[in-house]
Parts: sequence; C-alpha cells; structure tokens
Amino acid sequence: MSTAYQRPYAALLARRLSEPRRFIQVVAGPRQVGKTTLVQQVIERQRVPVIFASADEPTLRGPEWIPQQWEAARLALGRRGAILVLDEVQKAAGWAESVKRLWDEDTRKKRPLKVVLLGSAPLLIQRGLSESLAGRFEVLRLPHWSLKEMRAAFGFSLERYLFFGGYPGAAPLAGDSDRWARYIRDSLIETTIGRDVLLLTRVDKPALLRRLFELGCHYSGQILSYTKMLGRLQDAGNTTTLAHYLDLLGAAGMLTGFSKYAGQTVRRRGSSPKLQVMNTALMTAQSGLTPDEARTNQDFWGRLIESAVGAYLANAAATGVCQVFYWRERDREVDFVVKAGRSLVAIEVKSGRVRGSFPGMAAFVKSFKPRRTLLVGGDGIPLEEFLLKPVEHWLKP
Repeated sequence: MSTAYQRPYAALLARRLSEPRRFIQVVAGPRQVGKTTLVQQVIERQRVPVIFASADEPTLRGPEWIPQQWEAARLALGRRGAILVLDEVQKAAGWAESVKRLWDEDTRKKRPLKVVLLGSAPLLIQRGLSESLAGRFEVLRLPHWSLKEMRAAFGFSLERYLFFGGYPGAAPLAGDSDRWARYIRDSLIETTIGRDVLLLTRVDKPALLRRLFELGCHYSGQILSYTKMLGRLQDAGNTTTLAHYLDLLGAAGMLTGFSKYAGQTVRRRGSSPKLQVMNTALMTAQSGLTPDEARTNQDFWGRLIESAVGAYLANAAATGVCQVFYWRERDREVDFVVKAGRSLVAIEVKSGRVRGSFPGMAAFVKSFKPRRTLLVGGDGIPLEEFLLKPVEHWLKP
C-alpha cells in the first residue's frame, strides 16, 4: 500500500481523537481496505503514548486478552493521556462486555485514556456495540477504495481499476495478473471467509457458503432467485439458509444482494436478489481471464462495468449514504434505484452506445416519479466521470 496516501477518513479520526470528549472510536470495514494503516498514520502524529495490539490470530483470543492490553495502556498514561488501539477486536472472547466494563471504570475514575477499536467483521462489531456499548462509541465505516483513491495512490486508469478493483494491498502485484489473482484468492477471499465468517459465526454448511460466494461472483450484476441458486449449487439447503449466508457475505464486505424496489418494505424483502460483488477484484480474480482477455470479452466486460457501478453504490450504502435496489416488472428493468431520504434516483448502465428508448426507465418513472434518472456509459455520463465523483453528487436535487 502507498503509505504516503491518506484516505479522507484519517482527518476525521484525528479530529475525533483530539477532542476533549471521550468516545470509543470504532473503525470497521472489510479486510484490506486500509483500516490498520489509516489508524497507524493517525496515531503516529499523536503526542501521547500509544499501545497497539492485534487479536488477528487463527484462533480466538481468550477473555483475559483485552484486560491485559487495557492495563498496559493505563500504565502508559501521562499528563495528556494515552491511546489504546485494539485491532481485530471481534476475535477476543467477550470483547464488548470487557470493553464496557473497563471503559466505565476509566470514566468513573476520570482516566484520560482514549480507545480505538478496529474490526473486519462489521456485523459482529455492530452486534457488540448495540448490545453492550450503547452511547459510548462513534463508528467510522471504511468502504473499499474508489477509483479516485486508487488513482491518487497507485495511478490506476479506469480499465485497470475495473479489472484489479479497489484493494490497495494487492495493487503492487497488478503487473503480474496471475500472481495478483492468487493473492486475492488465498490471502483475501480465503482469509475473510475462514477467519471472519466461519470462525466467528455459526455456519452449518460452510461448503454451501463458499459455493454461494463463487456463484455470486460469477453472476454479479444479475438477478437470480434463491430457488435457481439452489438448483445451480446442487444442495439440499433452503432459501432461508441462502439468504442468511448472503447477509453474512455482505456484512464481510464481499458479496451482497440488492432487493427489488417496490415502495413497500414487505415486497422488497420477498424479492429475488440482484447479486453484486463489493469489489470487482473478487469477480476478476476467479474468472481465469487476463486483463487483455477480459477486455476483449464483450459479455464479461459489460458485466464488469455494471458490477463496478454496483460496487460503487453498494459501498456508499454500506457507509450509510443511501439504500440501493433494482427494479423489474416483466421484461422491463432498471439497473439500480438509489434512495437517500426523499431523494429517489434511477440509474441505467450501458457498456456501449445504444440507440432507441429505455422502456424500463420510462415505466419506472411513470410508477414512482424519481427525482432524477441517469444513464451511465453509452451516450450518457461517461463511466469514468461517474465513478470519480462521490455518490452524494448524483443524489443532489
């Protein structure tokens, strides 16, 4: 990773740590989006003692681990205080209860210890926060890296970003696509599934979860019913299990499923999901294609373009900017429907020039009257321009 580049989130974390008010700072997000590097960049500039410890081991840490690190930080306290950073905190047994007890002790005794927690399993982190640490924390959610960030740090072109995605740690390997793909599969995909999903969550059919992830990467950008998924996976599971596993993969920042927009929550939940990788690297690393082969494969490249737009929107949704859906009625479809407050935006993605009208968009406009409709690619907004601007830009009135 380019250590010279700092994500915008670094300034926000630094500002929070400099404030006299004490809140537990929680930095959450998928693996290898730079959480640890970002925190290290920030704490290097702090003029107080820092204790940094990581629970990222193949097995869970025992319940004594957090109190041990906390006591070391208390011993380091100076006049200006100290900072305790616990990386992959969700891997310590009973972490939320321990943090609550120790934090409350320091609050009562007015110890100026500030705490930063990092975690790669957002679902588990959120569960611990809501159950034990209510009112004591602020969350900084880090998404996958955008085109703008990969360009600033590594000089990525649009085509390079579409294929290699937004993993900064893998960027130096992009010159050797075979080596890069092995790294993504072995060090990122397998580590995330093995350490963040299977180790920390009950999964009765781990082989099914892995095959679901592979299927989702293959069909990213496509609508697929759970019944059809079961048929392709050739498993005796049920649709409820698949929906649960898709939620787990989404919480790990790997694969999500957009629901159908219907203006009614009940109908949305019952819809077939539109499968979507959270980072296009997950799609290309398992495709077996080189960058040149991918570029000349029109069908694959078209799906890659739509998946890049979907990942861009899905990461915005993961940080709370918006909600993302698709829409389809019979043979009429809208690729993405983005909702933020009262703002509703319909987005159609095209990888090449398309003549004629868009009946799906016209039908959606008639039924739901969105604030804005956007065509990305083709004769519409250039894909590069769309991806370089924050999602909030496209949601403005």
